[in-house]
Formats: sequence, structure tokens, C-alpha cells
Amino acid sequence: MKSNLTVKIIVALVLGAIVGISLHMISPVAFDGVNKYLFVPLGQIFLKLIQMLVVPIVLFSIILGVAGLGDPKKIGIIGTKTIAFFLITTALAITIGITLASIIQPGKLMDVDASSSPGFEAEKTPGFVDTLLNIIPSNPIAAMSSGEMLQIIFFAVFIGVGLAVLGGKTAGILKIVEQGNELMMYLVNVVMKFAPYGTFGLIATASGLQGWEAIRSMGLYMSIVLIALALHFFVVYGGAVALLGKYNPFTFFKKFFPAATVAFSLSSSNAVLPLSMKTAQNELKVPKAISGFVQPLGATINMDGTAIMQGVATIFIAQVYDVNLTLSQLVMVVLTAVLASIGTAGVPGVGLIMLAMVLESVGLPVAGIGLIIGVDRLLDMVRTAVNITGDAACAMYITKSEEQKGRLHLDESLDMKN
Repeated sequence: MKSNLTVKIIVALVLGAIVGISLHMISPVAFDGVNKYLFVPLGQIFLKLIQMLVVPIVLFSIILGVAGLGDPKKIGIIGTKTIAFFLITTALAITIGITLASIIQPGKLMDVDASSSPGFEAEKTPGFVDTLLNIIPSNPIAAMSSGEMLQIIFFAVFIGVGLAVLGGKTAGILKIVEQGNELMMYLVNVVMKFAPYGTFGLIATASGLQGWEAIRSMGLYMSIVLIALALHFFVVYGGAVALLGKYNPFTFFKKFFPAATVAFSLSSSNAVLPLSMKTAQNELKVPKAISGFVQPLGATINMDGTAIMQGVATIFIAQVYDVNLTLSQLVMVVLTAVLASIGTAGVPGVGLIMLAMVLESVGLPVAGIGLIIGVDRLLDMVRTAVNITGDAACAMYITKSEEQKGRLHLDESLDMKN
């Protein structure tokens, strides 16, 4: 059944792209009508069904993950290694993007009137202290209502630690959380039956709106981003899985492929989180405790694919505007992009908001974002697939590391069935 669903999703991806582009080329007016009344509703229904489950799944899974880890000291060790993994890979990602863009220089070939580029409103990057303070929710219910993922994660970790320390005294509460998590996993299976139709609608909309002209005009920029994403995907993540996780990277990519295809169509790390966790647990044999802690955290703070886009886009825009960035400015780009990714919502299009912060930090015109808006939706799909794969790679590394240290029992690592 799982392979059948994967085939259906892939077929939907291809058909959606073909139908969207073809209908746009034949009659843009007809495409607008079909898109409004068919493609958009199909895609949005699927996206909203998934998003409906995200907050309860994050809450239940992290509570269970932290409580399952038991010893608070063990929780601190795993948390430190997880965050270190995410920060290092994000820094590597943006460095890859900057290096490729600096060598190939796509902006030098672009003959446009940069001064006519539309504006894009920048948001001020929060300071380090403000970021830390904002993690603590003043009202956990309000945080869940507004989808403040870092605050939800903090609250869930807090509860999980309490359950771990109190042990048998709170066995009833832990049982309720376990049952809630089981219910959410069942609902994920129900929603995924609609995945091929939602995928078709999302891809048809994206491909039809962009058309061939926009894709051709930004072909070199897109190529650099895609090459950088592929390098990071196969070399960095594949290397991490092989060297740190002691696992065959080809098997890893093959087993995680269904989740990556859905991430491609949804363009949202948060939206695909239920499926990515289920795939890591059932296919990659990552313990529920580790998966429930690492992957929701990664969906919030691990944005490697987005970091690559920011690196390439920053160099590209600097070249278009004929601005030579100094070494210190390039370092600032890396630091700002890494810090800006922490706490940024894993939703479609958020990379452009983050890019505005990065450009502003080195004095580049934010209006330059208008040069890449046309193709960013397509790239957003690819980098989302990269983002969630990085979360799974980290979960594999943590699992193997804990096994080697003797802090993860064999029966726990094999207990994957929902």
C-alpha cells in the first residue's frame, strides 16, 4: 500500500506539472478559471488537513519523546547534539551556496533594469536575547492557537521532563498522551489517502503560474541553487548518515523518498512533519523517543535548503547591482542566515522573509528579491524536501550515537510499530 501511494504521488506530480504548464500555454484565461475552482481547492484542502494535525502531533510527540528519554541529563545530551548538528549543517549549506554563486557568477549575465525591481518589505531580525525570551510562552494555549512552534516545543519539553522525573506518579497522564499520539497517527493515514489529489492541485497551480518564460529567464540562478541543494543532499546528508549514522545512505534516501515527495508538493516542513516522523520511525527504525524530539525541532530550526537559497540569492543580487561583498560581509551573511532560521515557521515562502533580513544585514537593496520571486515557488518545493531529509539524517545520527554510548536499549530502537 505504501509503494502504491508513492507511485500515485509521483504520477500526480508529473501530471500536475504537465497539465498546469500546458493549460497555461494554451489559454491563460482558461487556466485561471480551472486553477481557481479546481487546482487551488484540491491543494488547499490537502494542505489544511495536514496543517490541522501539526500542532497536536508536535505537542504529543515531543512530550512522549522527552518522557521516553527518561533521564533529564540524557535529554540535555541529545538536545545539545541535535542543535549542534543543525547549526553546523546550516552553516555548511549557505557556504556551499555562496561558493557556487561566487564561482559561476549568475548575476553578471543578467541584463535587467535593477532599479525597477519591485520592493519587498524586510523584517528586522530579532536579537539573540529576544529570540531566547520568545521561546518561553506566556500563554501555552495561545501559542498553540497561533502556531508558535518554538513555544510549543518548549512547553512540550517542559511537560515531558516533568513526566520523566515523576515517573509512575503521572502514568495516567502519559497514557492519555500516548493515546492522543496514536489517534494523530491514524488520522495521518486517513489524510494521506487524499495526498495524490492534493499533490496534483499544488503542482498544477505552481507550474501553471510560473510558465516556461519565467523558468527560462532565471535558468542559471535556478541551476546553481539546484546543484547546491543536490551537493548538500547527497554529500553532507549522505556523508552524515554513512559516517555518523553508520547506515547505507542509498537505503536511507530510498526509504525516506515518499516523505520527500510529499514535502516537495507541500513546500512546508511543518505540514509534512507527521509523515516524515512516521517514515523515520517505521522505515528507518528511528526510536519514537528520538524521532519525536529531533524531527519537530528540526522542522522549526533546521532550514538548510533555505540557507542555500539565501547564499546563492545574496551573491546573485549583489552581482546584479554590481556590489562587491567583502569577506566580513560574507561571514555576516552566513551568521545572519543561520540565526534567522531559528524559530522561523516552516511554511511556504518563508525563505523570502528570511532573505530580506540577510540582504538588509549587508546593505544590499531588498528590492532585489523581486528578481527571484518568479521562480522561488518552484525552488521552495525542492529545498523543503532537503530540509526534512536533514531532520531525518540527524535523527539517524542521534540514534546510532546513543546506541554506541549504551544509552539506547536495543528493544527501544526496534519498537517502531504504531
